[in-house]
Amino acid sequence: MSAPIFATLGCRLNAYETEAMKELSAAAGIENAVVVNTCAVTAEAVRKARQEIRRLSRAHPGATIIVTGCAAQTEPETFAAMPEVARVIGNTEKMQAQTWAGLRAPDLIGETEKIRVDDIMSVRETAGHLIDGFGRHRAYVQVQNGCDHRCTFCIIPFGRGNSRSVPAGVVIEQIRRLVGRGFNEVVLTGVDLTGWGADLPGAPRLGDLVMRILRLVPDLPRLRISSIDSIEADDNLMLAIATEPRLMPHLHLSLQAGDDMILKRMKRRHLRDDAIRFCEEARRLRPDMVFGADIIAGFPTETEAMFENSLKLVEDCGLTFLHVFPFSPRKGTPAARMPQVRGPVIKERAARLRAAGQARLAQHLAAQQGRRHRVLTEGPRMGRTEQFTEVAFAADQPEGTIVSAAITGRNATQLLA
Repeated sequence: MSAPIFATLGCRLNAYETEAMKELSAAAGIENAVVVNTCAVTAEAVRKARQEIRRLSRAHPGATIIVTGCAAQTEPETFAAMPEVARVIGNTEKMQAQTWAGLRAPDLIGETEKIRVDDIMSVRETAGHLIDGFGRHRAYVQVQNGCDHRCTFCIIPFGRGNSRSVPAGVVIEQIRRLVGRGFNEVVLTGVDLTGWGADLPGAPRLGDLVMRILRLVPDLPRLRISSIDSIEADDNLMLAIATEPRLMPHLHLSLQAGDDMILKRMKRRHLRDDAIRFCEEARRLRPDMVFGADIIAGFPTETEAMFENSLKLVEDCGLTFLHVFPFSPRKGTPAARMPQVRGPVIKERAARLRAAGQARLAQHLAAQQGRRHRVLTEGPRMGRTEQFTEVAFAADQPEGTIVSAAITGRNATQLLA
């Protein structure tokens, strides 16, 4: 018998939760099992999850296959029908010690209840299992889960539930522990990060949390926030961008499109000019700020002119790191019932968006040549700048430290130092 094998698909939050499940399964004495933590963001993600389950079943004959994550939450029957799968566990259940206590191998296969997935919309609290130090050199701290918004293309609220926030005091105590263990950078993560605080007493905002962390954990060298909804950026968040050098000058924006009609059909809460205005203001407050963004290619009803507006947004917002998603309909979402764009057109538009992103990244990399950057080392020869740009070193560096590096060149995706 051996310790469980974990496979993680999808977002950083899933990766965080995998680390928690490792601790929970070890405490429960789970052995000879494979746990697949799935993603449901696109139909392709679900297909890849099924493919990964079959691959792992072949690679580990005799192991108990346990499937969890967002795809398991939204499509439990799909995975329960797979002959390789012994148990399907929901997103809430996977973070509960009693779930793992009830899954002790080898009794699992003989149990009659194959699916343990409850109504996630009824969940009102965040997972109580906090882990200290996911990531070897950069720590990820989950401060929020779920989403109260209902974008027409998105299945994730049905996988994650409504928005729930971790209280600020709990977050700050965890970050203090992480700093005490030697972490030089902490990243705040969540499903809808700018939704943090709405369910807490007094309805604080994300900017309030950021300012409290920086004030109450003065020994934290670097604080980074992951993907945000720019239309929900509050005054204190903008103040932190302007005045707090320990808040990293890199924001990943959930933009999704650059055409107003498509944004309305997506049921987004911003228009094109809102996104441009936010980027201009953030860059005015912090001139070294860089932006990443999620953009969907080929949303239903998207014409060539509408797509061109999204393509132009890359330049108009000055985006550097693009995550491009070819649209794929998710059963049960309003967008799946809208007139669809043909597959080859979606593929071609996604390629054009990626090319625009690569051109913008090349401009950013070229502009850094000859400069010095403070780089958090993630390995002996690799690290990231404050702007999250990857750096390749010519000589070994001490891992997990912040070093000052002279940028001597670049390749397609990295700075050279």
